[in-house]
Amino acid sequence: MRAVLTRVKHASVTIDGQVKGRIGEGFLILLGVTHDDTEAQAVKLADKLTSLRIFEDEDGKMNRGLEVVNGEILVVSQFTLYGNCKKGRRPDFLAAARPEIAIPLYEKFVAVCRDKGFHVETGEFGAYMEVESLNDGPLTLVVDTDQL
Repeated sequence: MRAVLTRVKHASVTIDGQVKGRIGEGFLILLGVTHDDTEAQAVKLADKLTSLRIFEDEDGKMNRGLEVVNGEILVVSQFTLYGNCKKGRRPDFLAAARPEIAIPLYEKFVAVCRDKGFHVETGEFGAYMEVESLNDGPLTLVVDTDQL
């Protein structure tokens, strides 16, 4: 699994002109799934991301976690995180998992975040979505389960 996490002041996802999910301060997480990902990896990634201390304390140091700032999470499925741009001018997405694999892992990731007590909003798997965010910092991390 691969996640692009951005610390945000606020973020939202809109589908067909309707806001599907909206959060205040917290994390916008774009989540991609590949063929051989597992439920254990979804749990491990959710544990890792929700425990990151990347909010500034009173001394300006990244020392505070999501729970300390009462942060929220917006998770948006993003198969394009597994795009391959090595050949030609159009990326291929062969490394992205098919929906029958990706959807349950996406849902498991979201469930773990919710089970930890965080307010979690989502997009809609497979839908065309417009995502807006106000990056805080900006602070953006790419986290891959192969590197955990």
